[in-house]
Amino acid sequence: MADLSVDISKLPDEIRDKLAELDLELSEGDITQKGYEKKRTRLLAPYVAQHQPQAGNQPLRGPRGDGGSSRQHTRNRRTHRRVTHNEKRYHSEVRQEAVQQALAEMQNRPKPSLPMPSKRTSMMAKSPDRERHDLSSSSDEDSCAGDSELPPPPELGSPPARRAAAPHPRGHPPPLPQLHHQRDKKHAPREKTEIDLSDITHLPAYIQPDVTHTTSGARRGGALIADRVQCYAQPEDTGTGTGRWKVSAKIQQLLNTLKRPKRRPLPEFYEDDDIELEIAANPKDPNAPKPEGGTMTPAVGEQLVVPAGLPRNLEAALQRYGTASFKANVATVLDPNGKLSNSLTYGKLLSRSLKIAHAVLNKTFTSKSSSGGPLTGDNSIKPGDRVALVYPNNDPINFMCAFYGCLQAGIVPVPIEVPLTRRDAGLQQVGFLLGSCGIQYALTSDACLKGLPKTSSGDVVSFRGWPSLQWVSTEKLPRPPRDWIPPPRPAEDSPAHIEHTSAADGSAMGVIVTRSSMLAHCRMLSVACNYTEGEHMVCVLDFKRETGLWHAVLASVLNGMHVIFIPYALMKVSPASWMHMITKYRASVAIVKSRDLHWGLLATRDHKEILLSSLRMLLVADGANPWSLSSCDQFLSVFQSKGVRGDAICPCACSSESLTVCVRRAGRGGSSAGRGVLSMSGLSYGVVRVDAENSLTSLTLQDCGQVMPSCVIVVVKMEGLAYLCKTDEVGEICVLSGATGSGYWGLPGLTNTVFRVQPLDADGEPIGEEHYVRSGLLGFLGPGGLVFVCGSRDGLMTVTGRKHNMDDIIATVLAVEPMKFIYRGRIAVFSVRVLRDERICIVAEQRPDCGEEESFQWMSRVLQAVDSIHQVGIYCLALVQPNYLPKTPLGGIHLSECKRRFLEGTLHPANVLMCPHTCVTNLPKPREIHSDVGPASVIVGNLVQGNRLASAQGRDMGYTDDSDAARKYQFISQILRWRAQSTSDHVIFTLLNSKGAVSKVLTCAELHKKAERIGNLLLEKGRVNTGDHVALIFPPGLDLICAFYGCLYVGAVPVTIRPPHPQNLHTTLPTVRMIVDVSKATLVLSNQSVIKLLRSKEASNVLDSKAWPITLDTDDMPKKKLPILYRAPTAEMLAYLDFSVSTTGMLAGIKLSHAAVTSLCRSMKIACELYPSRHIALCLDPYCGLGFALWCLSSIYSGHHSILIPPSEVEINPALWLSAVSQYKVRDTFCSYGVMELCTKGLGSSVNQLKSKGINLACVRTCVVVAEERPRINLTNSFSKLFSALGLSPRAVSTSFGCRVNIAICLQGASSPEPSTVYVDLRALRNDRVSLVERGSPHSLCLMESGKLLPGVKVITANPETKGQCGDSHLGEIWVQSPHNASGYFTIYGDESDYADHFSAQLVTGNTGEVYARTGYLGFLRRTEISTTSVGGDDSSIMTRDSDTESLASACASMSGLTSADSHDTHDAVFVVGALDETIMLRGMRYHPIDIENSVMRCHKKIAECAVFTWTNLLVVVVELDGNDSEALNLVPLVTNTVLEEHHLIVGVVVVVDPGVVPINSRGEKQRMHLRDGFLSDQIDAIYIAYNM
Repeated sequence: MADLSVDISKLPDEIRDKLAELDLELSEGDITQKGYEKKRTRLLAPYVAQHQPQAGNQPLRGPRGDGGSSRQHTRNRRTHRRVTHNEKRYHSEVRQEAVQQALAEMQNRPKPSLPMPSKRTSMMAKSPDRERHDLSSSSDEDSCAGDSELPPPPELGSPPARRAAAPHPRGHPPPLPQLHHQRDKKHAPREKTEIDLSDITHLPAYIQPDVTHTTSGARRGGALIADRVQCYAQPEDTGTGTGRWKVSAKIQQLLNTLKRPKRRPLPEFYEDDDIELEIAANPKDPNAPKPEGGTMTPAVGEQLVVPAGLPRNLEAALQRYGTASFKANVATVLDPNGKLSNSLTYGKLLSRSLKIAHAVLNKTFTSKSSSGGPLTGDNSIKPGDRVALVYPNNDPINFMCAFYGCLQAGIVPVPIEVPLTRRDAGLQQVGFLLGSCGIQYALTSDACLKGLPKTSSGDVVSFRGWPSLQWVSTEKLPRPPRDWIPPPRPAEDSPAHIEHTSAADGSAMGVIVTRSSMLAHCRMLSVACNYTEGEHMVCVLDFKRETGLWHAVLASVLNGMHVIFIPYALMKVSPASWMHMITKYRASVAIVKSRDLHWGLLATRDHKEILLSSLRMLLVADGANPWSLSSCDQFLSVFQSKGVRGDAICPCACSSESLTVCVRRAGRGGSSAGRGVLSMSGLSYGVVRVDAENSLTSLTLQDCGQVMPSCVIVVVKMEGLAYLCKTDEVGEICVLSGATGSGYWGLPGLTNTVFRVQPLDADGEPIGEEHYVRSGLLGFLGPGGLVFVCGSRDGLMTVTGRKHNMDDIIATVLAVEPMKFIYRGRIAVFSVRVLRDERICIVAEQRPDCGEEESFQWMSRVLQAVDSIHQVGIYCLALVQPNYLPKTPLGGIHLSECKRRFLEGTLHPANVLMCPHTCVTNLPKPREIHSDVGPASVIVGNLVQGNRLASAQGRDMGYTDDSDAARKYQFISQILRWRAQSTSDHVIFTLLNSKGAVSKVLTCAELHKKAERIGNLLLEKGRVNTGDHVALIFPPGLDLICAFYGCLYVGAVPVTIRPPHPQNLHTTLPTVRMIVDVSKATLVLSNQSVIKLLRSKEASNVLDSKAWPITLDTDDMPKKKLPILYRAPTAEMLAYLDFSVSTTGMLAGIKLSHAAVTSLCRSMKIACELYPSRHIALCLDPYCGLGFALWCLSSIYSGHHSILIPPSEVEINPALWLSAVSQYKVRDTFCSYGVMELCTKGLGSSVNQLKSKGINLACVRTCVVVAEERPRINLTNSFSKLFSALGLSPRAVSTSFGCRVNIAICLQGASSPEPSTVYVDLRALRNDRVSLVERGSPHSLCLMESGKLLPGVKVITANPETKGQCGDSHLGEIWVQSPHNASGYFTIYGDESDYADHFSAQLVTGNTGEVYARTGYLGFLRRTEISTTSVGGDDSSIMTRDSDTESLASACASMSGLTSADSHDTHDAVFVVGALDETIMLRGMRYHPIDIENSVMRCHKKIAECAVFTWTNLLVVVVELDGNDSEALNLVPLVTNTVLEEHHLIVGVVVVVDPGVVPINSRGEKQRMHLRDGFLSDQIDAIYIAYNM
């Protein structure tokens, strides 16, 4: 809206007052910017018409026009009227000038170009809740009945809704890269970016990232690169220009920004060790300023001379004034309208306090219990017991009566804030304090009791963490009997009251103030402030704690004074009301904070009637805050004409532990007041250095007066032992006095640390026997014994060895045009500890009308300003929606609660910017690869160290290749024919449907006959020749098995292919077609349903349906007997092709010979003891690897009964697999990780139901997970624990391991020992070292062995680069030697020269003659001792066994080549760590993605899945959010923190997506390279993409 060019100074006073009130509402956030402008326009509209003719009919200037006098005047007014909710903060005009000057100087420097995040359009559209939320004013009332509760965050209260992708996101051209993630490139306008796209647009269509370091470039050449972007394919017309490169462009922009020279270079990197990390986080700067003064001498206050007429104690004072001047007022309170609503006389205070004392001790009251249940134990109240005082901030009268009633009864009051809702910030910590104090009763007023939240039965709700309480109203109590007298006064060292305070982490503590300390403190205040009887005092502070309690409730009664209380709610409406009360009562004392002084400047309408000449003392309670100086000076300059004297302004310093530390005496201000211009850089090093007044980095401090009477003050070092500081050194102020707290209730350890301090001199000797109390204030002693405070211990942030004050950072942030973008006073600054150092985080509430682009421009300026003035980097800068930051009862930001929500991921920021690259300077030293150390040197080193060379072998197969038995069974097709003849009716396959019913059954004879028919079909209709490749595209079932053997019967080479998914043809059909083409299939064999799908209209939209090879339908077969079965000339000929896509996106087809097939089956038969009488349940995909071998081959060879359960049926019925295992009493079952996860998640709450149905898994001996990856030990453990209730043995669950070159290397055998687990050091693993540690050790990683080596298999580990054999203590590539190794890759090119090394690798040292196949997986071997008996023998005797009831001993007797080992045999466990192609090389170290992903998964409960990859050496983390879009930004800081803390890696990009976006293959493995290519080509509809600086 246009600003109205009106000279404000010429407007009537009434209009100017209304404008000032409007400005106050805007500053407080009680009105939106839009509402402000609307009301302001309405007020100025009549005067615009009058002024326009004089202006020459010039058009009104817009808000961004060149500043006219009116605009400049408005800005000046805003500068003087900024208000903060938080009473501990104040803005400095000097700081604003310094910030603007610093930003102006940085204009000529290279600006950091921030790549703005990509945000889904749905996140930026306001929900109805959000609209109402923005328009509602912040309610900071303190009355419990009138307070309105803030609405919950938008969308958080509702269940997750299904998100619709926005086809046309809005876009507007900002100067920074476009924020909104465009997805419809055909229609969306082309975005404009600040970066030069010519640097990146010349790149090829796909840039290979620097993500893997493999043996040679030939590793990827060995297999065809699949089209990994298929699952993220975009429309054909993708357009041109920069749209396609949006993500890549932003990453390039981020890299360009990070390459720019920083403010200072990174220090030298350090070793990956905790101690070194700690040292690196706290470097010793040789150029840092050091204190040069001598050791300080303690500052001693004047002697305390108690006035003669002062009562001896508070009870005596109450008795004196309550009888002698019973009609004199002790307290008066104003209502929210500013009228005198209620007064309390000394007589009433005495009588009501006695009523309360009698009622509490004798329980003559009615109480209302909380819903937590009845009180336990002795619930009587005795002197010395603690009770809670719960009164709102507008009811000081009832509070005073209750407080003095407790004093009269000898009961210890614990004042706390009124709990308004169960969600109040810090409520649980208060409950902890109440519980530790043993509080059972809470005293309150009638109005407050009515306003407390109730249950349906009318009881007060039980607040979280609170003990069960009886709520007692202290009004309308019966009069005590005439003869009743209060109990004797307790001992002087007994507690008088407990003051609630909070630590920096938000934990609640109670400071014990004894009766002697309370009285001594009141006397000190009386003398220092020169209080006299009958004086009028105006109090604006909280009367329940600290300065407000000490002066307005205690010292005032001791001196017989009258206090006028101004509620906080009234101050918001009428900021000058406290000055009106001074004028009305001619008050001589006022107790305020700098916030109140500043607010008083706004009420220009009320300034006329104000007269402050009676004021002899204006006590500024937060005078210790560095930024109170500006408010004191401005207040004096404005109100000096109203009678305010300079020597009347009296700052003081205090804390809950030390009570009042110092106060400037009234009448001594003016000339004797001290102030200094100090260097903030020097203060950050803990030294005092005077700076020039015009310096950008100066801080002006005012003194807080002199030491209190009879007190001694010393300043001790902030860290370590309590050595005295030097005179020019900043330290913690400690107080020796009889008027301090005596300890924390129930915390003896902390009490000794804080309340029992003995300062040490330079020689380490105590300066005396007395104990000092730490005040928590940081400062130094100036000339003349003046005390200067420059911060607090709780507000201190130590970053890289330098100390920064939170308030200083806030002042700098506020100086960067705060009114445009954020609300004043709604800023939280705190530090989080990440990687052994503190990191500064800033959270602010942004205005609802502030755009994304403007927010990030403001963030950029904040980063520059803080860097320029404080020389420190910001780790995280977050903006939240209005009213989202947790608040204290008096409107301030609840800092510890804000930090807790940030760390827990419940803060819900609207915008977030992480800057780890610029902040983190203590990363460990990168690993250096020593190229001069060869493989021979490594072997010698292993021998010297006594390390065993890594080699392991499975047991002997028990036969030789030239034996008759081997030749008899060297073709799987002949074994099927033999079984069809010898055991024709033996059921060999059973297929189950989703209901658990038998869908189909096949006997040996039926399978043989169907295979013969399919063979005839291939010969007659397909015209296949021997050696032709036939693509088998069948759903999981028996047709696939029949088709496979039909191909073998006629000499064709089958290629099993997963059929396309009907609901996802666009993604799955091209992969099917690619395998058909690459495998050179001459025809396709399938059933009617799949063929119909391939020829459907939907499929033709993806691929040309006419381009398929000849397609035959197995449902239409000739019923003829095959004339002759084909027998290959040699068993080394090709049996079938096995195609699969690896996790790195490589489509690889391997060749399996007939000899390898029978050898594999024989090996599994021996290991698993598979006999015809066995039932084996299979629940896995039957298209490649070990899954195919178990589904199609193993039963034919061993003759066992296989129960086939397609995983797709388990998706429909998760209990299907386990029900089948129980029903058929299966001893051995095989599944995939996907199935195991389905059962774990889908049946977690149904175990008891399954048990009631009779499902029993006690029969299971081995449950093997078929996988080509590191065992997922967390999933297997969860599965074992969950179903142990059904009888599943924990040792039954194990894993297998296979890969492309050998589909079955390890498999848990029937009589194998329990799978072993080890814990290795994750840091050593990054450096390819295996270091075993104890369970629970830091950085430990639990690994489980991948099953036992199959018979006939030998493995070693070798260095993938040097090809030298590794020792047991090193991580190496697993090489395998086995009769069932694959013969080689099958590719369309047929050139095996580049990748023959994978199947014919040889060591360069040691036994160089042996040939191995390279698995491409990293792992290690570990030898352990077991108790078992290993048996091997001629397989023919086992194959013909019909029952497993025969003893193994009798079977072994007939075997040739019997070998056995006694007990305590050694066993070599194979531990697979991860795929070599997937490892991430960063800073010279090898990271496995799964380790980073597991860490990320643990950091927030809403993360459903995670995947990581690198691009141009930037780590990209993709997380799936199982929640609302509004929660996406919660994850960005947590992910960054976790990866940095646990892996010492800086995350470059965080991508938050919907569940199901991370692609996972049929084996349950993540397809990270698919995801990477889809992300870089803008095919992922991300909720949010954050680019970390």
